[in-house]
Amino acid sequence: MERHQLQINLLVYDSISELEDRDAWLLQEAREVTAQAYAPYSQFQVGAVIRLVNGEIIAGTNQENTSFPVGLCAERVALSAASAIYPNEPIDTIAVSYRSLHGENDSPISPCGICRQTLAEYELRQETPIRLIMGGLQGKVLVVERSNDLLPLGFNLDALNH
Repeated sequence: MERHQLQINLLVYDSISELEDRDAWLLQEAREVTAQAYAPYSQFQVGAVIRLVNGEIIAGTNQENTSFPVGLCAERVALSAASAIYPNEPIDTIAVSYRSLHGENDSPISPCGICRQTLAEYELRQETPIRLIMGGLQGKVLVVERSNDLLPLGFNLDALNH
């Protein structure tokens, strides 16, 4: 038997003010776009804003549905829009924030499992890392340099080819 240890590199900032200007701007956009989310059931509005390598910005919000769980997460909405509008343009960074109408909004959230799998697929497709900035409406901010770090041992094409 061998024992292997997996770890991720995570940058933790006390607030948005510690980020570089372009990252702070992206996170602020994600905070603002949460107001456009359609979340009448959970009252948990999520915004995701993507910066493509060419500098273009794409936003997405979560979209709930009465027929739960057929809603869409903000990250997947933004990723799909980016892929449809700029199909060959790599994603540089994604900022994600949320607005909970039932609680505090001061700690970072990270993507759900489906979004992590989707991010991993996009990172594999474009063959370059996708940075991820995660924060609430205030408080600490987390940054990972590779979205795949959030999904160690993820399911991928290699598994299908076995």
